[in-house]
This record gives sequence, structure tokens and C-alpha cells, in this order.
Amino acid sequence: MIRIGAIVMSTADTERAGSFWSQALGYDRAANPDFLVPRGSGACRLHLDGQDRTHLDLWTDSEAEQRLEVERLVSLGASRVDWDYPEDADFVVLADPTGTLFCVVDTGR
Repeated sequence: MIRIGAIVMSTADTERAGSFWSQALGYDRAANPDFLVPRGSGACRLHLDGQDRTHLDLWTDSEAEQRLEVERLVSLGASRVDWDYPEDADFVVLADPTGTLFCVVDTGR
């Protein structure tokens, strides 16, 4: 089942933003301090990024599920985005009907 796994937040200062948002949300810093994780279960993590734009990461549990969800989302009106993917990409970039970008990530890797 597809779910919001992370919100990627663009910020000029990941350290300051991480300090604020971890306290504001009651999240903990992960091993990578740019990732804030909820203390309980059920909430998505917050990924602070100084180079990427703000967007949702939708998580799937396998490559097969990712493929099915991408097709389902395209059938709902999303479109595939021409993207320069790294060789080992575990994500697919789509745009919603208004052009807002989001990723579908295979967390099974």
C-alpha cells in the first residue's frame, strides 16, 4: 500500500531547520542528521535538503508495488517527468495534474 513516507523540505540551513523541526514535532534526529524521524509509529519522516525542492516521497514496499502504483497514479492524472536518474535510483519522479512533483520510492531495496 502506498503511503507518505517522507516530506522533503527545502531549506537553506539544514542544521537550524533540524533543530527547530525536531523540537516542534517531537522528532528525533536519525543517523543522518538531515532526517528527522517520529518517536512513535505512523507518522512520516521529515527530510531536510538544501538542494532539492519541497515535495512528497510516497513509499512502496517493493519494486513490483512501485511499478503498479506509478501506473495507478498515471491513470489518475499524474504524468511521468523526464528526470536525470542516478544508476541505482530507487525512485520514480511524477507530477500531479497541476505540475507539482513527487516521488514514488521503492523502500524494499
